[in-house]
Amino acid sequence: MSRGPLWQCSRCGRRFAHPNQSHACGRYDLAHHFNRKSPEIRALFDEVVAAIRQIGRVRVLPEKTRIAFQVRMSFAQVTPKSRWLDSHVILARRLEHPRFRRIETISPHNHAHSFRLASRREVDRRFKSWLAEAYQVGEQRDPEQKRV
Repeated sequence: MSRGPLWQCSRCGRRFAHPNQSHACGRYDLAHHFNRKSPEIRALFDEVVAAIRQIGRVRVLPEKTRIAFQVRMSFAQVTPKSRWLDSHVILARRLEHPRFRRIETISPHNHAHSFRLASRREVDRRFKSWLAEAYQVGEQRDPEQKRV
């Protein structure tokens, strides 16, 4: 598991765990994603960010079509819609749960679990446990290894 310094794209400044990682360069801000969205959707997003920051440091990366959350690698993302956030977390295992709309296997230890958040009530204990597990993936930490 690579734990070296992050590579930085010279064009857009984004950092990646792997050199020359494929990506779409661009510079976006949060306002781009919340233009014409309700204050409730922004509050829901802020609730997700607060939950992640309770786990540890995170880079919030506004991209063209989504907002990614990164430690060493991206471990979660949200796409603000008019009445909800389309989202996913990357877990090191497949986890079946009714809240997941789809699970896509990216590699043996990276599974994108897609879901929709429509209410701040959904940022509950179970959801926060998924964020914590995904955060470990973002750290490129073995899921069996305990946090120090």
